[in-house]
Amino acid sequence: MSGVKGLGGGPVRLGPRAVAALVLISAIGVVAFGWPLLAGADSGLAHAQDAPWLFAALLPLLVGVVVAMIADAGLDAKAVAMLGVLAAVGAALRPLGAGTAGLEPMFFLMVLSGRVLGPGFGFVLGSVTMFASALLTGGVGPWMPFQMLSMSWFAMGAGLLPGPDRLRGRGELWMLAAYGAVASFAYGTIMNLYGWTIVPGLASGISFHPGGPLGENLVRFLVYCATTSLGWDLGRAVLTVVLTLTAGAPLLKALRRATRRAAFEAQVTFDARGE
Repeated sequence: MSGVKGLGGGPVRLGPRAVAALVLISAIGVVAFGWPLLAGADSGLAHAQDAPWLFAALLPLLVGVVVAMIADAGLDAKAVAMLGVLAAVGAALRPLGAGTAGLEPMFFLMVLSGRVLGPGFGFVLGSVTMFASALLTGGVGPWMPFQMLSMSWFAMGAGLLPGPDRLRGRGELWMLAAYGAVASFAYGTIMNLYGWTIVPGLASGISFHPGGPLGENLVRFLVYCATTSLGWDLGRAVLTVVLTLTAGAPLLKALRRATRRAAFEAQVTFDARGE
């Protein structure tokens, strides 16, 4: 594939409005996830017990708007078809490892898809895949919008990695594996920020203190991550690395071949002589 236009390349061309929407939803997402650490002691938000529910109601609307804007910017019928196939595969992969030491093979697919198809497609794919997966597994709840946004960031980040048109071979695989490992831990950490404030029965040493000093709450949060989810994040990261290094090359080749054959950049023209 050559001459890919738009931010990061791929079948979705991100225009200024789509980029602005991505920046806006990302900024709101940072607040939605990080309010326990961001809210000051004098902030009403710091003492609100309904903040997670407020953001849970707000995020799906915003994610829907961003996905619609990205689709309007260039998600044609061929890209929609590829999106449907990859989202279905990702949703089907998730139950294979869910509940087993954090082994989630769908993360591997999100890394490679985001790399080949670009950040815009990756953002949409992450949201759609997590939504479809929640419907498939019955995992619909207030946590779902947070999972959708986190997975969108995860796949979009792979599309923003350097050298999409130049870097190939083992170097690319190692870069994707390293990104998958780091991003797997990041995914688990930001999802912990969502769960930290609402999980009942935590020990006082790791529980969230509304309005507490930032440093104190940050230490509590890190201990919470280490004692509750480190093993899950490690399993997710290791599996992503192993699958990327062992099965990444043929899948990258298949995705690139499918992208070339889809000819996302081909411009439809009509011959006036045929009238």
